[in-house]
Amino acid sequence: MKIMGVEEAYEVLTAAADYHSDDVNFPVKAMRKIKLLLTGEEASGLDHESFELDLRLQACLIKYHSPYPEVRAVCKPVDDTSIPAETLRAYLIGIFWVACASFINQMFSLRQPHLYLNSTVIQILVYPSGKLFERLLPRTTVSIFGKRFNLNHGPWTFKEQMFVTVMTNVGAGSTNFMNYVVVLKLPMFFGLDFVGFGFMFLMTASTQFFGFGIAGLLRRWVIYPTKAVWPTILPTLQLNKTLLLPESKKSIHGWTITKYKFFFVGFTLMFFYFFIPDYLFTALSTFNWITWISPNNKALAFVTGSKIGLGFSPWTTFDWSVINYSAPLVMPFFSSANRYFGTVLGALIVIGMYWSNYKFSAYVPPITTNVYDRFGKIFDLSRVIVNGVLDEGLYRQYSPPYISAANLLYLGSLYANYTLSFVYVILNEWKMISEALRGFVKNLKDRQMSNYERYKDPISIMMSKYPEVPDWWFLIVFVISLAIGIIGLTVYPTTTPVWAVIVIMLASLVLLIPTAIIYSVTGYMISLSTLGVVLAGFMVPGNGVANLLCRVYGYNVDEQAETFIGDQKLAHYAKLPPRAVFRGQIVATMVQVFTTTGAITFLINGIPDLCSFTQASRFVCTFPHSLYSETLLLGVVGPHRTFDVLYPILKYAFLIGALAAVPLWAIRKRFNNTLKFVDPVLVLSGISRWGYTYNLSYYTPGFYSAFFFMFFVRRRYLAWWTKYNYVLSSALTGGAAFSGILIFLALQYRPQKFSWWGTTVQNAGVDGKMTATLKDVPAVGYFGLPVGSWQ
Repeated sequence: MKIMGVEEAYEVLTAAADYHSDDVNFPVKAMRKIKLLLTGEEASGLDHESFELDLRLQACLIKYHSPYPEVRAVCKPVDDTSIPAETLRAYLIGIFWVACASFINQMFSLRQPHLYLNSTVIQILVYPSGKLFERLLPRTTVSIFGKRFNLNHGPWTFKEQMFVTVMTNVGAGSTNFMNYVVVLKLPMFFGLDFVGFGFMFLMTASTQFFGFGIAGLLRRWVIYPTKAVWPTILPTLQLNKTLLLPESKKSIHGWTITKYKFFFVGFTLMFFYFFIPDYLFTALSTFNWITWISPNNKALAFVTGSKIGLGFSPWTTFDWSVINYSAPLVMPFFSSANRYFGTVLGALIVIGMYWSNYKFSAYVPPITTNVYDRFGKIFDLSRVIVNGVLDEGLYRQYSPPYISAANLLYLGSLYANYTLSFVYVILNEWKMISEALRGFVKNLKDRQMSNYERYKDPISIMMSKYPEVPDWWFLIVFVISLAIGIIGLTVYPTTTPVWAVIVIMLASLVLLIPTAIIYSVTGYMISLSTLGVVLAGFMVPGNGVANLLCRVYGYNVDEQAETFIGDQKLAHYAKLPPRAVFRGQIVATMVQVFTTTGAITFLINGIPDLCSFTQASRFVCTFPHSLYSETLLLGVVGPHRTFDVLYPILKYAFLIGALAAVPLWAIRKRFNNTLKFVDPVLVLSGISRWGYTYNLSYYTPGFYSAFFFMFFVRRRYLAWWTKYNYVLSSALTGGAAFSGILIFLALQYRPQKFSWWGTTVQNAGVDGKMTATLKDVPAVGYFGLPVGSWQ
């Protein structure tokens, strides 16, 4: 057994104090203690024996475990390489649940609020499946392609559980390309006939594996560094421990209930409770109670409403699926606080824009993703395009597109955040980024060099025992997926030039490293999809379909790659063999491609009134509507007309973000102790939340929950929080998801007539109708720019 000496302890703590000096996830009390110990025995106020013991204990915790209590709560400091993970029964269970969950998730991805079988829910399903296979499968071997495989290794292991969870995380999500399919296929949008199973399959396979290939190349920046905590994946690990690892029964602040029992109590209570806000008393879900005072009062609805309004209200819902929209029991509190502050600030800006009629925004609803013409109607794309391309003559005769104040704020803040986040993160993390880049180049030159050689944290040291996945494996996947995409774009009449897709892909890759770093630390993902719209608008002007398909690759670079990389971090924490994870992710992704293509086909053909804002089961397609509006604005009409004629402020947003990053970085460095937890990227991301129809109603209750659990309880009752917090989040989320699926299949898919005041009051009046505007169209019959000025 190795003993930590005093001199070594000093070295470990000195390095930790330097590395974590600006780390927002590092415990404040722990950093104060480390700095106090480093000042010496006299300054610490401890006797010699206590000082040395404290010094060595703190150093051991960092060197042999993790400095983060949330990671220590879910991650073991040891590893047993003999525990099986990639087994035949694990593959069988994983493939089955990938198919089931990806179909369900794709179905509900178009619903508001969406219901999602996340890793929490999937683990609940995987665990009994594993125990069943443990009992039923014979303990024998089978031969597959000349290799012998054991059918039953004995007890279902926690590594098998995590291996299947990684498979289902990768493969069970809804694919972002299916949102584009809806926009391309449905008559209310582009209505293209060639969008069928073959086209969907090729493009889905390309975008999914494209993201997977990129993810593997990002490991040095967002997996191996200790700072990359990935808070969003920690509940998955906690649930794994709860289900499979033995637990001693001891009192934690008076609580003796086991995590396993605590989980199923919370799960059961939420399962039955969710019937109330989701079906029996839906006004508790959309709790726009202030508007009930005067349902037809426009100003009241615009400010306090939950549908058309900003959502200013002290309490807006009793529905966990709404409260949990911002993952309040998972995200670090500093992240939730920064983003909520930005959301409130954004609401105030929308009020100022709307009531001042900035850019004619008062003639359309304050919060909507729809695009309107000068007559106050939904913009009719068919009136301005011929053969899929903008006809300038028809456009001059018809109307320019007008968007809501909220949508305008969303676009401006998002553009500013692209440049702000890139410059700000590069300045903050340049040392780590440059070191990782050098390691990547060296690894390509020397294929025998391990990725783990440059990292000395305990998890990387343990993972170095397993054969690593070479970078060129991921490069091959990347190239093949790109080739499949090129085939899909050229074989079908997409009118999309391949060179434009490659340019957008490269531009997004440049931004991917800083955005992935932000995601790994804060849990917030910066979407690059709108950047693709702008670039495609310049490269393929007037072509909405080409713009949309170029955007797929801009979006997929961040969305899919960061999802894949998060699951690789999950495997890193769980000490799963990297090559096993690589194979599992490949298999799961292929299963998902087939399943989600079938699911979207079923949705389009089987759900009546799909994507209408009045759809009976809430399949209102929030994101596809946003896609369509941005494509109209920047794809069909084009960035030249949008930035130079309609909304000039948008083109300056990019410059404002880049220029603001440098002084904000300098201020943070100068006042690090005071402003350590203030993150301008997160504040600006809170402002950019206003691009969809989600308002403060979806964030205020979540902020309350985050404050209570992630700030108050975590600081006052750390032992309770460590044991129960992530279990509680998993239990409530799982109960709501299962209940919501049952409600939909039994009561909403074929709607049963059930109506009373508690299910209709939230839809009454101005807020429920979602069509009111502050100003009516003038008597001349139109509003906006003078006729002929929108060339």
